[in-house]
Amino acid sequence: MENLEKILSEHPFFEGIEKAYLDILAGCASNVRFEAGAYLGREGEDATSFFLIRKGKVALEIRTPQRPPLVILTLEDGDILGFSWLVPPHLWRFDMRAVEPVRALALDGRCLRRKCNENHDLGYELLKRFAYVVDNRLQATRLQLLDVYAAARS
Repeated sequence: MENLEKILSEHPFFEGIEKAYLDILAGCASNVRFEAGAYLGREGEDATSFFLIRKGKVALEIRTPQRPPLVILTLEDGDILGFSWLVPPHLWRFDMRAVEPVRALALDGRCLRRKCNENHDLGYELLKRFAYVVDNRLQATRLQLLDVYAAARS
């Protein structure tokens, strides 16, 4: 069985993070698996964790009336899933469905919030990393919208 600290240190999200932080984070982490079609979380439910995807694909979806769900983004190996654990009221904003079997690390949000309150340097380090991910996702969404509107005018 792989050591959780080793797995965390090898994930791109935690590249270059201090070993002392890995020790703390490992205490909030657990290995999880989801079969294809399973939901990692549903819109409006409590966001109790975030996921480091080790293997597999997860679709972020929005439910739409009288239509199939709209896939906003598909995440895969090396991606991070879920920031809602960090932002009150700690509710998922999307459905997160495994497109294929998924192996991931789940990091418990309550545990992390407690650790960040105890160690503000850790909290700041995590916030910087999440801000980078959020910025990249917003830019990707912007490009996706530009593409949709360009196609609509054609």
